[in-house]
Amino acid sequence: MTIGESTGRLDTVGMFALTAGLPEQVETAAAAARELVSQVEPAEVQNIVVLGMGGSGISGDVLAAVAEPLVPVPVVVSKSYECPAFVGPESLVFAVSASGNTEETVQAATDAESAGAQLVVVTSGGQLADLASHWGAPIFPVPATIPQPRAALGALSVPALVVLDHLGLYRGGSSWISAAVEQLKRRRDEIEAAAEASAPARVAQRIGRSIALVHGGGAVGATAAQRWKTQINENAKAPAFWATQPELCHNEVCGWGVNGDVTRQVITAVALRHDGEHPQVGRRFDLIGETMREVVADIVEVRADGDGDLAQLFDLILFGDYVSLWVAVQSGVDPGPVPILSDLKQQLAGP
Repeated sequence: MTIGESTGRLDTVGMFALTAGLPEQVETAAAAARELVSQVEPAEVQNIVVLGMGGSGISGDVLAAVAEPLVPVPVVVSKSYECPAFVGPESLVFAVSASGNTEETVQAATDAESAGAQLVVVTSGGQLADLASHWGAPIFPVPATIPQPRAALGALSVPALVVLDHLGLYRGGSSWISAAVEQLKRRRDEIEAAAEASAPARVAQRIGRSIALVHGGGAVGATAAQRWKTQINENAKAPAFWATQPELCHNEVCGWGVNGDVTRQVITAVALRHDGEHPQVGRRFDLIGETMREVVADIVEVRADGDGDLAQLFDLILFGDYVSLWVAVQSGVDPGPVPILSDLKQQLAGP
């Protein structure tokens, strides 16, 4: 029984259970991808591009954050209708869409195929799957039973890591994925056992009805911060923002002076920390914390655990996913449905 089931909270889509299942989702996705990865033929790769939007697009940010330090070619994440102009026959392009009908991704993938790129598709079906079959591009299926893209992070992000490992571009990928699964299980079990007394529930209580401003250091911290922001948006239906160190020290920090009487009432800062931070980034977190303490409602720090960047990134993500669910619970909000997104898609599809 998961937290959501035990508390009887409003959760019509089962987001608590889906969140609790992330470790097994990553494990299953890795095993399934290894069965299919031989379909991706070795080729000259000069750049890697990930096309995707929203809960699907963050799979590209995960790939870039953990693989780019090890991969010998550039990794670009593109979240738009347009395919980058440099894409060509020596580009490895991942088109990721949970539904297969994300119009931006379908358009960009079509352009990538026309440019002669080596295309790999990650989807549950839809237009993208139909096009991939026509193009002869490998398809890594996402379970259609997962009701929301944001609940399919493991299924959406792991296939690309397995592909890069297979091509010798992300060496040790299998071991990093295994370490991530182990850490996810440890964190999940700890959270589920504590239920309403868990660390994420306590962080959600500190955020309360304030606006979360999430800071992360480097690529791993930035990706985790972005995920925290979007999960609070979609699960709790609440505003949230994110920024990254060290960039925020060159702009955002200037905004913590004049309006402190306002920000002190409405902003809670969250600092996401991990072992891969540059030493100077750690110092910047400390200094910024001192600067912000008098002008925000609270400052919360969350530290990652696990072996390697992938494990620590997924650890921060899982923690944040639970935080967003508890923010929803504390506000009496159903975390599952996102009707405004469905409405926007219908309006865009109309005349």
